[in-house]
Amino acid sequence: MAQAPIARHFDRRNFINGRWVTERDADEASVEIASILVQALPQRLDDAARAIEAIPGAQIYSRDPKGKLVIVIEASSVSAVGAALNAISAMPTVLTAALVFHGTDERELPTDADT
Repeated sequence: MAQAPIARHFDRRNFINGRWVTERDADEASVEIASILVQALPQRLDDAARAIEAIPGAQIYSRDPKGKLVIVIEASSVSAVGAALNAISAMPTVLTAALVFHGTDERELPTDADT
């Protein structure tokens, strides 16, 4: 009895160009990027900023003394972006947190010629 061929998951274009990409590499080949607009209590803005910066992948891009923060999140998955947004929204010093941008950045994997 003939065995079924082993299913391989790779990008055919990369294969033709001599670049092997495994499923693990494909997961690492993209990153989710999101921008979140936060309105915090102005008198507790520093507390909110410290708490947000403690979230993995979160970075404060801009801040306004009236309590506004622009946050950039880099995460490995969409669910991680959602978890970060939920964590920020639940902070006691945060009044609102709104997702204003979300995108996926495809990274070019190094080839054998790059090493």
